[in-house]
Formats: sequence, C-alpha cells, structure tokens
Amino acid sequence: MESTTSKIVIVEDNDVVRDGFSLLISSISEHEVIAAYESCEEAIKNLEKDNPDLVLMDIELPGMNGIEGTRLIKKARPEIEILVITVHDDSDLVFQALVAGASGYITKNAPHNRILDAINEVGKGGAPMSSNIARMVVESFQRNQNSPLSPRETEVLELLSEGKSYSVIADELFIHKETVKSHIKNIYFKLQVNSKAAAIEVAKKNKLI
Repeated sequence: MESTTSKIVIVEDNDVVRDGFSLLISSISEHEVIAAYESCEEAIKNLEKDNPDLVLMDIELPGMNGIEGTRLIKKARPEIEILVITVHDDSDLVFQALVAGASGYITKNAPHNRILDAINEVGKGGAPMSSNIARMVVESFQRNQNSPLSPRETEVLELLSEGKSYSVIADELFIHKETVKSHIKNIYFKLQVNSKAAAIEVAKKNKLI
C-alpha cells in the first residue's frame, strides 16, 4: 500500500528507544527523521525550524509531559500529526493524550512493521488505537456539551471519581494541592453538592464525566 513520506520528530527521553525508533524509521521506510529530542521543551522550541509532518511523542517525560506537549503543539500547529509512544496500550494517559490532540499511538515493544504501519496510517488520516481506547474517546465526546464545569474541573472530578487523593491529582495535573482543593470547592458550588460522592453521582448522572 502506498504511503506518504513524512518528516518526523521524535520526543523520547530513553536514549535506546529514541535511537531505535530513529534507526528503524530512517533505514526501512521512506520517512525522514529530521530531529530527536529528550524533552517536549526542546521539541517545542525547535518546532518552527524543524517543521515536521509528524511527531512521535512519549508520554512520561522529564519536565513537561507528553500530554501537555501534545496540547501545546496542536495549539501552535494544528496540522502537525502526533503519534504517542507508550508502554501501556490501555493507559488512561494514552486517552488523555488523544483528547489533547494526538491522532493515535503505538507501543514501544510493537513489532517493526506495526510501528511503520501506524506511522503510515496517521499519514493517511487514520487513527491507530485499540478498541478499548477508541471506546473511551467516543464516550468522552458523548459527554454533556453544556457542562457547567471547566475542562480543568472536569479533569479533577474524573480523577477524584477514580479514587485518587488530592496529592495524587495535584501531581498528575502538575498543579498545587491547594489548587486542587479550590477546583473541588468550585465543583461543589456549581453542582450544588456538599460531598465528593454527591459530586460524582451528579456528574455521572448528567454525563459530565
């Protein structure tokens, strides 16, 4: 099947994985790896200079994570496709990256042909992902579009519904614990509830999460 040649940037902090992807793509495909970085900050700084068609983005990175990196790249350059590189193909982090604008994902231990197939698929407008992740994405678009909650408040409430503590939520969203408390206070006010259980119940009933 004919594939479209792409200029690719790799963002991956593991040297072995980064070099492996770069060698694989450059040696047995028509795609060109024009740059490889250890962090989102480096990739974003060089975005205009590199002008890639596709970014292979790791999720768990030092400094800015791949989810925020994806969001910023898509905001700056919506035409750039982003393919997430992940260890776990059913991770909630993968789902968050797709919601942030990624087109699909590949696992780090995938066979060589599957990695190249995923790159080609994205280049043709496809979205390579498992049925489990696809279902999560579809459900997210079925949520109430008239939600009184802000996107950040929705994120906080989703994590709260998963049983995560204020501290864990703060770490995952890269915000202070006091900010989490402030968001939860606003959530209670907007949903007219007085407890975590009531907030989750109202949110699920009204498809806010």
